[in-house]
Order: sequence, then C-alpha cells, then structure tokens
Amino acid sequence: MASTYTSSESVTEGHPDKVCDQISDAVLDAYLAQDPEARVAVEVLASGNTLHIAGEVTSTARVDVTAVARGVVRRIGYTDPALGFDADSCFVLTDLRRQSPDIAQGVSRENELGAGDQGIFYGYACDETATLMPAAIHYAHRLTEGLTDARKSGRLAWLKPDGKAQVTFKNDASGSPVELTSLVLSAQHAADIGREEMLRGLIEQVIAPVMGNWLTRETRVLINPTGRFVHGGPAADTGLTGRKIMVDTYGGIGRHGGGAFSGKDATKLDRTAAYMARLIAKTVVASGLSSHCEISLAFAIGQSEPEMVGVRTEDEHDIDLDALARAIRLVFPLTVSGMIEALDMRRPIFESTAAYGHFGRENEGFLWERAHRTDALIKAYH
Repeated sequence: MASTYTSSESVTEGHPDKVCDQISDAVLDAYLAQDPEARVAVEVLASGNTLHIAGEVTSTARVDVTAVARGVVRRIGYTDPALGFDADSCFVLTDLRRQSPDIAQGVSRENELGAGDQGIFYGYACDETATLMPAAIHYAHRLTEGLTDARKSGRLAWLKPDGKAQVTFKNDASGSPVELTSLVLSAQHAADIGREEMLRGLIEQVIAPVMGNWLTRETRVLINPTGRFVHGGPAADTGLTGRKIMVDTYGGIGRHGGGAFSGKDATKLDRTAAYMARLIAKTVVASGLSSHCEISLAFAIGQSEPEMVGVRTEDEHDIDLDALARAIRLVFPLTVSGMIEALDMRRPIFESTAAYGHFGRENEGFLWERAHRTDALIKAYH
C-alpha cells in the first residue's frame, strides 16, 4: 500500500481571523457573565486599524462592547501603534440588534429548548495522541502556542503577535503517523532582527521543544519561507470571525458541518452539537470500541431532538454501528436542553476556546473533553 500523508495548520492568537474569533467570544462571555440566558450571535471584521462588530443580541445585560474588544486586543499583545493596529487607537464600529422573533419563537419553547438553526454537526476522535486528537493538528497547535509563549515570556522578545504553523506527517498502512516530513513556521518579527538569530531562536525555543523526537535530519523545515514577516495582523490582512474552522476543529481530518463556533450562545447548535459530538466520539475511542470515530448529529430549526445520530469508525466490519448509535442515544443527552446542561454551556468560558483549537485541551475545564461515560457506553453497547 502506498504511503499517505496528513497536513494540518494552526495560527496564533494574533492572526487577524483569530483576533476576530476571540473578540466575538469575549463579547459572548461578557453577556453570559451577567445573563446566562443571553442570546448572542456576534461577528467581527478587522481591517487596518478598524474593528467592525455586528450581530444579534437579546439580553438583560448591559455590556460595553467596545471596551471588551479593546481588552482582547490588548491581551493578545497589539499595544504598539507601530504595528498599524493597536488596542488604544483602533476605531471600533458596533451594530448590534435583537434576535429575529421568527427564530426566537422556535428556540424558546415552553418545556424544551428548540434548535436555533438546522444543520449537521460533526465530532471526531482518534488514538494518535494522548488527547485523542489527530497528530497533525495537535502539533500544529503546540507550535503556535509555543510562538505565543516565547513572545509573551520575553524569551524571544522580537516576536510579534501574528504567526502560523503547518506540519505534515507520513502515515503507515493503518493510517498512523510514523514520520514528520515537513514543518512550516511563519512568525511575525521585529524589522531589526537578523535572520540567523531568528532561525536559531525559533528552532531552539519553539520547534525543538515541541516536536522532540519527531524532528529528524530528514524533516523539511521552512521558517518564514518568504524570508521576511514584519507586516502582520489586521494592518496587513483583513480578519473575520469564523474563517478558521479547520484550525478550530480537527485540521481537515474528519468533516465539518453547520457553521463556525465563535460568538454564538449555546442555543446555536453549530457550537453545542459539535461539542457534544466531540464528547461522544472521544468516549467511543477512550472506551476502546474503535481507534477512530466520527459522530454526526442533524437537527431541524425549532426542534429539540436530533433528526439523525450517525456513527463512522475505522473498524466498521468489527462494530455493529446500529447498536452503537442506539447506545449513544441511551448514554448521552441529545436534546438541545440536555446538551446545554451536560456541557454546562451557560458559563462565560468561550474566549479561551477561540485560539489553539476548541478540542484536545483537557486542562481548560471544557466538559466536552471529559470522556467519563466510557463504562456506561460499553455496557449499553453490549
């Protein structure tokens, strides 16, 4: 069998699209902190030194959206006007209105919440890493986290907020990664840093600590392939909420349905059902029933129960997929209200999801990463 290859990318929190995602989720958190029942769908566009914040909000809370946005930009590290985009001088334009009453009447049902929209939502897990995430996206995220940590800690003080990483693994006949064939790291930097110093710093402080033994003499390593990355962030590239959905999920491994996550409250199943699908897939793999699992959930707007619960695994000849789907329905709450309660989705925790992936981060308090129903799933399946 011919070798296969898997590539995934990640971006830092200072990437223009991720700036927008984090602002959208920070606004959501600000409303949830005062009003856990808030209905929020907020989009952000960043261009030049301007932020455009638009969307629908229905809430009793009072939030200074402009202050929230500036706080996110400041936390990320855009504080120098020389970057062309900074927290204190950027212009913030807001356009927020109430949720459509046609949608609201389907969501706010008497005894059970209805879905805020129709869609198919996917979750995925595999045994390639300890977090049950695909290796390519796992390591891409660790590299971009490494860039941010090296910048904020001062170890590489010449780094600026924008950056990207991309890794490619060669897989064996079973699809498991066996060799790191390529690594690309693009890091925004100060204009006066020499290339040799930059290369040495990034290899020693970011690449080698993250990749460890995966890094060999045969690995093709590309650092700032154009030779220069001084101009970055929204001053160089327009950003938009929801434009990094593969970075947010599984790096292109597994499917993505519905829409983006950031800026949406729990009644938007783009977010909640995708999180529940990840929990189910992770539980299937953690239970030993399969090494790879993809879960799909389909909902109709205004309805509380899923129209479909789909299961795909790498071991379909050895698993009774109908029995597994029935077991999933027994073990996991799949109504809109049930998912929201099980995942505790009324908490203001979402700003922290908006960079370095929504999945595979087990120490962040994300309940969709806690596969604690393995025994119950095995019992229900058998």
